[in-house]
Amino acid sequence: MTIDVGADAAHALLTDGTIVLVRPAYAEDEPQVRAMHEAMSPESRRMRFFSSGTATISELSRRICAAPSRGHQALLAVLDDEVIGAASYDTIGRSDVAEVALAVADQFQGKGVGTLLLEHLASRARRNGVTTFYADVLPDNHAMLRVFSDIGLRPQQRVDRGMVEVTIPLTPDDRYLDAVGMREAVAGQQSLQRLLRPASVVVIGGTRRQVSVGNAILRNIRASGFTGRLYAVHPHAAAVADVSAVPSVADLPEVPDLAVVSVPPDAVLDVARACGEQGVGALVVITADLDTETSQELLAVCRRHGMRLVGPNCFGVASLSDGVRLQATFAAEAPRPGQAGLVVQSGGIGITLLEHLSRLDVGISSFVSTGNKLDVSSNDLLQWWEDDPDTAMAIMHVESFGNPRKFSRIARRLGRRKPILTVVAGRSTAGQRAAASHTGASLTPALTTESLFEQAGVVAARSLDELVGTAAFLAHQPLPSGPRVAIVTNAGGTGVLAADACADVGLEVHELSEEVRLELEELLPAGAACANPIDTTPAASSDQLRACLERLAAAAEVDAIIAIMVRTALADPLPVVATMAGGVPVAAVAPHQAEAVTLLSAGGHSVPSYNDPRAAAAALGHAWRRARWLARPAGSVPSLRAVAVERARDIVQEFLKRHPEGGWLPLDQTMEVLGCYGVTVAPWQWTHTPEESVRAWRELNSPVALKADVAGVVHKKRAGALRLDLSGTEQVRNAHAELISRFGSRLRGVLVQAMAPRGFEVLLGLAQQPVFGPVLVCGLGGTYTEALRTRAARLAPLTDVDAAELVRSVPALRTLGEGDEEKAVDLDALRDMALRLSQLAVDLPQVSELDMNPVLATPSSAMCVDARIRVTVPPSSDPYLRSLRPL
Repeated sequence: MTIDVGADAAHALLTDGTIVLVRPAYAEDEPQVRAMHEAMSPESRRMRFFSSGTATISELSRRICAAPSRGHQALLAVLDDEVIGAASYDTIGRSDVAEVALAVADQFQGKGVGTLLLEHLASRARRNGVTTFYADVLPDNHAMLRVFSDIGLRPQQRVDRGMVEVTIPLTPDDRYLDAVGMREAVAGQQSLQRLLRPASVVVIGGTRRQVSVGNAILRNIRASGFTGRLYAVHPHAAAVADVSAVPSVADLPEVPDLAVVSVPPDAVLDVARACGEQGVGALVVITADLDTETSQELLAVCRRHGMRLVGPNCFGVASLSDGVRLQATFAAEAPRPGQAGLVVQSGGIGITLLEHLSRLDVGISSFVSTGNKLDVSSNDLLQWWEDDPDTAMAIMHVESFGNPRKFSRIARRLGRRKPILTVVAGRSTAGQRAAASHTGASLTPALTTESLFEQAGVVAARSLDELVGTAAFLAHQPLPSGPRVAIVTNAGGTGVLAADACADVGLEVHELSEEVRLELEELLPAGAACANPIDTTPAASSDQLRACLERLAAAAEVDAIIAIMVRTALADPLPVVATMAGGVPVAAVAPHQAEAVTLLSAGGHSVPSYNDPRAAAAALGHAWRRARWLARPAGSVPSLRAVAVERARDIVQEFLKRHPEGGWLPLDQTMEVLGCYGVTVAPWQWTHTPEESVRAWRELNSPVALKADVAGVVHKKRAGALRLDLSGTEQVRNAHAELISRFGSRLRGVLVQAMAPRGFEVLLGLAQQPVFGPVLVCGLGGTYTEALRTRAARLAPLTDVDAAELVRSVPALRTLGEGDEEKAVDLDALRDMALRLSQLAVDLPQVSELDMNPVLATPSSAMCVDARIRVTVPPSSDPYLRSLRPL
């Protein structure tokens, strides 16, 4: 039977790294589904059907393969064209509750097939409005009860009439997403074993010429001391680069774990098919210039045969642990084994980073050049490094994230154990999306990417030099316990530059205490300045400098030291700095050195030395931010009470039924949706006539604003759709009449709203990004929104810690929040409002943009006085679903 690998299907990994296809069941699958059930042992059939017979198998198979609908969905797990598992649900009576059934072929039980199918089935059920699964299970069916228990969805069990009734709510909370993430990590690590821990490697594409990419890779593998078996394939040569060759993969004495392919573009598919047919585990395709069609077919071949794929158009891979020693790249110099896992897309950048990390004694544990990134990505490598004992830090230089929300969860988990470093790319506004709302316009590529990194605790450098300098610091120095820096120099002017650089990255250069200053004055030559920065003068001897550094390292008010030393005819103070070990972290600065960063080594330890104070401050600043992130509570996504999700969902869905192309919600519905989530909104009433507005003013018992709701009008003030601070019957009646006269039949209604108390104007909003998903934005509101463009962003869902950081990341709000009581704003109220918007974004993916501007923040509250919501039909994809890149 031909497998359908359309948009409704997905490849995914089992716990042992096997690639299976998860796809809907069709009518023509019935014979295979029936055969799978019939092949099950009598005991398995008893567990599935509560009897060991086969009488119900035909009926069950027909039901599974029935046409899909909102009330019935069935999925199959397929391996090598064979059905190895089936899962289905059917609603009975209620549309939001469904009975779930699950079966796995005997020989594939215990490999995660059932759990994988259940995850995919639950995702489809949620899209169809099903909120709960239930199943009846025999008490001794421990395997099925364990599947339901381990899924992470908080099932409830009740024993009734000899059966266990299992009820599974389908809400995907943090516990569930963590469980899915851990299963994905285990499966991903297993799938990369044959790529990064191969016992045998074949290179296909070496030549009889002395110089070629394939030959260079063969020589590098041999020179690296690869611990496994190495083979070469060449149709005509008996040996390639001094490695014995055979004519084809089929002629090899064993099936290799890994094939490295460097053949002309038109030969790649034939080679990939030959590897797949022989059972090769992983493919690294060096070849470039594959067209789109060939690339897609290459990925399809790898999926069909269960091979993981690196490339095409890549530089190669390396795994330098003692047990492997594989260097399958065409680098001119062998990278030094060490502690950094490195993933890059660009081969040139890969070469540069390999050389710098080797030179700085950071070294490489494993390296992957992903090239066109058809399959193996940075997310896969982060999962590999999570449990790799040889990797102490992860370094990435990638141009895009295929699944940023999944990356965020992986990075948060890994980052608690090992630092993750990257470079922020795309900081310009050239790619900024034009949007009708302030929130949408705020989300530049730089803001969303930097927000992702900050939330996930990723060290994000601004250049390759900064990345390398930070890696050197983290590899050789401890993290600082605080932001306070002592600057020591023998050339006074450089100390001022360093102090400015520290301030730029959030470090503090405070004046030292009188006690420490007096001690330093005793230690140093006459004329030394000891307040901080400390100018030792060029006359300081090595012993005096060492004593100064040791006293600063012992001072309670010093968390780190930057030592800027200029070599003079009197002395070379850098060797003294190299002896500093233990205690507070130290960074040296040697303005005369040629390299941007190098190492000063003495006594078995090293101090990184930079040629610019700004580089030293940048590395130390990243180290402090990492220390602060590690000390930060992980936070949790709170469960909000009294949230009317169903009512809000009904409002949005009814609008989309009338306007399938999407659009801006009417103003009254916008306010009602916010009210469903407990967002504090200035009191309002909805009116259609001047007399209704007068009546509303009386009932609100306050000066009011009249806001015209006009199709196509987003910015009310610019369009003349806003009247403020109205009191009295005539003012209100006349204002409404003016709005009717101005907009005529376009006027859908008028919102009469009580004037809110004065407060500081804040912008809060969200926007659904095609790649990043829902992003929350906070900034200055009102007229300051566009003028100052000071804002921060975080990806939803927000934890309580994320929400607090979102608000406090806007400097003006942080300052006001820490101010005196009369001028302060209630940051806790703004944080609560951000959490409510985050929950709204998760519950209502149809909300593509939401703008609350202004929110008036006072010392004791935060109140929204104007808002707009745009809704669209959302994509059906599930960002957390376990699946490989689609074909």
